[in-house]
Amino acid sequence: MYAIIESCGKQYKVAGGDVVFFEKLDVEEGKKVTFDNVVLVSDDKKVEVGAPYVKGVKVEGKVVAHGKGKKILVYKYKAKKNYRRTQGHRQPYTKVEITKIKTPAEKAEAKTAEKKTATKKETVKE
Repeated sequence: MYAIIESCGKQYKVAGGDVVFFEKLDVEEGKKVTFDNVVLVSDDKKVEVGAPYVKGVKVEGKVVAHGKGKKILVYKYKAKKNYRRTQGHRQPYTKVEITKIKTPAEKAEAKTAEKKTATKKETVKE
């Protein structure tokens, strides 16, 4: 199962267990983060596309680390004018490990499984 989520003005394709680098998120390391803006969800059987987002689907992840990317050099130059400027930039990022893609169908399955285990426990007690 995979999903396409929208975060930080970009779209990311994620699956359970993936490690994704987002633009800097305001969440501490080790904390959970939830992405509600799910554009598309796909499992082996079907594909759901949102308009603009799929309802009831959430992607959960855990913030692993914050950091900065590699340095890029921005060089400005104008010919014959003796104009040269060099500037460096390092983009901050947040490293997130995707733990789970929650869908409404999984919630319904979990509830039915809980009911079955509860009824089994009741019949064993009697």
